Amino acid sequence: MIDASPLSLAFLLVAGLLAGAVNAVAGGGSLLVFPALLAVGFPPLAANVTNSVAQWPGYLGLVVGARRDLAGQRRRILRTSAVAAAGSALGCALLLVLPDAVFETVVPVLVFLASALMALGPRLRRWIGTPDAGAPDRNAALLPAVFVAAVYGGYFGGALGVILIATLSLCAHDRLVRLNALKGMLSLVVATVTVVIFAIGAPVDWLAVALLAPTTLVGGFLGAKVAQRLPENVLRWAVVLLGVAVGIALLLS
Repeated sequence: MIDASPLSLAFLLVAGLLAGAVNAVAGGGSLLVFPALLAVGFPPLAANVTNSVAQWPGYLGLVVGARRDLAGQRRRILRTSAVAAAGSALGCALLLVLPDAVFETVVPVLVFLASALMALGPRLRRWIGTPDAGAPDRNAALLPAVFVAAVYGGYFGGALGVILIATLSLCAHDRLVRLNALKGMLSLVVATVTVVIFAIGAPVDWLAVALLAPTTLVGGFLGAKVAQRLPENVLRWAVVLLGVAVGIALLLS
């Protein structure tokens, strides 16, 4: 399925590195890989599932790097991870069971939604304010919200991290650095479920995964050092504009 020309392969390698760097600074790197796969000839469904599988190593690297901030969150991790796994499985099932035409109709809306969340990220953080580490979590809202976010992640997944950190910041009372580590754990849970399910029943292009997965991981570690020298807003708005352009292109195709 992949265009194996040297130019296309190099394009995907660069996209993976950039995605890892953007994930490390602003989130939303999957919105770079998705259009890159479309650009080399993937249909939307195949691009989505291949992108989802290729993101897994990056989430693993994030969890390993943030393991100290996960300490002391065992109960919260167990509760939210179970809900996230169930939601992700439902999202994957919907993607595989519903006709391709449904995904092709819905995906531009999801791309626009993800782009809007990227754009509103700073305002959301200002509105949420500084979390109070001493207050109890709002589990009545937290668990259903994580479930809905995971359904989205299993079905599409673009900017899932942005959705999760907003959800956790609203419903779980803790320092933002610890909630960001939990976001990485939940992203890994969602990605693990999608890898297992998509490997069995989805049109994953494993050559593309073999190219993208390592570069996404490397980009998360090395690319972040370069990206941190750039204003976060530059990266965020670049991803937002790209997402809007992709959404318009999908609507017109």
